[in-house]
Formats: sequence, C-alpha cells, structure tokens
Amino acid sequence: MMICLSIVAVIQIFPLIWLLDFSLASSNELFTTGLLIIPKKIQWGNYVKAFVDGNFLLYLKNSLLINGLSLVLVICISIITAFATTRMIWKLKTAVKTFLLLGMMIPIHATLLPNYIIYDRVGLTDTIWALLIPYVAFSLPQGLFLTSGFMEAIPKELEEAALIDGCGVYRIILIIIAPLMKSSVATVAIMTYLNNWNEFMMASTYLRSKTWKTLPFSVLEFTGQYSSDYAVQFAVMALTALPAIIIYIILNKHITKGVAMGAVKG
Repeated sequence: MMICLSIVAVIQIFPLIWLLDFSLASSNELFTTGLLIIPKKIQWGNYVKAFVDGNFLLYLKNSLLINGLSLVLVICISIITAFATTRMIWKLKTAVKTFLLLGMMIPIHATLLPNYIIYDRVGLTDTIWALLIPYVAFSLPQGLFLTSGFMEAIPKELEEAALIDGCGVYRIILIIIAPLMKSSVATVAIMTYLNNWNEFMMASTYLRSKTWKTLPFSVLEFTGQYSSDYAVQFAVMALTALPAIIIYIILNKHITKGVAMGAVKG
C-alpha cells in the first residue's frame, strides 16, 4: 500500500520537480530528449532576471490585492447568504440558494465575451473591477455550498439564546456563527485563493496596461516575436507557483477538515 501511495505521490509532485529543474538550466539545454536535465552550471541568474526584468513586484502586488479583496468579499457574502438561506424564513430562500449554486455549473471562461462587451460599454475594462467582479461571482457558489452545509450543522439553540440576550442578526453572525465556522471559512479562503491566483484568460482579455496585470503576465515579458527566453520563463512560473504551494502546504489540513465538516447536515 505504501509503495502505491509513494508512486502516486511522486507522479503528483513530478511537474514541480520538472519545473524547478528546467528553471535552473540555460535555454540551450532545454531542448533535450530526457525528462529532466542535469545543468552544466546552475543558472541562478534566471531567477534574478525573472524577478527584476519581469515586473515581478508590481504584478505580485496586483495579484495579492485582487486576490485578497476577492477572498474577503467571497467569505463575507458567503456567510451572510448562507445565514439567510439556512436560518431565516422567507418564501424564496430555496429558489435563491438553488439559483446561486447553479453558478458552479458555469465555466468561468464561458462568460468572457459577454463580460467584455458589458465592461467595454460601462468603462470597466483595464480596471481592478474587471477581474474582481468575475472572481467573486464565480467563487461565491462554491463558498455558499461549503458555508451553508457547515452552518446547518450548528445548533439553532445557540442563536436562540443570543436572541434572548438581545443580540441582533449581525451580532449573531459576527459573534456566534463566524467563530464556529473557522474551518469552513479557511477552506473557502484557500480554495478561492488557489482558483484565482493563476487565472490568466480573463486577465489577458480585460487588461491592457501594466497597472493591474497579475503575476501570470510576467511570463509574457520574456516572450519575443521570434524567440523566447524559456529558461527565465520557467523561473517566473516557479516564482509564481511558490506562494500558492507554501499556503497549500501550511493550510492543507483545513481544506480536508472544512470540506468534511461542510458536508455534514443535520
């Protein structure tokens, strides 16, 4: 059993090893028949060039800002919507929840053209809102699914006791509900972050100037009309993947725990 799991682990981690290996070689050494390369000299300069010439700090700042804002909005809206559709009594709550969850069935890139037409007409292209709106909209159904499933497992008696003590709806959500949903919130945050971090298609469609471009654009800084610096591009991809890998390794247990607890209903 351990041998099988070890083989699966190696297969899963091999793309990262391959990426790191190619990022430390020269561009001429990349054209090989082998899966991996043993560089004659480790090219640390690829990372220096990727960091300096690839506008890495600017694109990193944009990625952190856009992903951070989308993450906060998704968490807040998911919790409030989950409370409204699982705790509050009103006629259309089931229909509204079902309608929102249907968003999980729509591929994010299927809306590229209609979104671009709308953004162009209202003047949102090449702004932070061009990415923030779709990132939040397409992460919200998954966030609602996880938070509502977890919230249904929280005893209603806790909220009833808080109401008797004079708490309002927002204080109940902030003081009673939110602290009990740490695992679910962590799961929503991590999955939202990972889903949006490397998104490139929408960013390349809606953005033109460097003002709001995100990290995946660093790769294009080393793409020429007739040739490309492939080794530096691999270094850029390694630097881009590093934050997501670190966060996933540190908070991996919260993903499993949050998904498992969010699936419990009763």
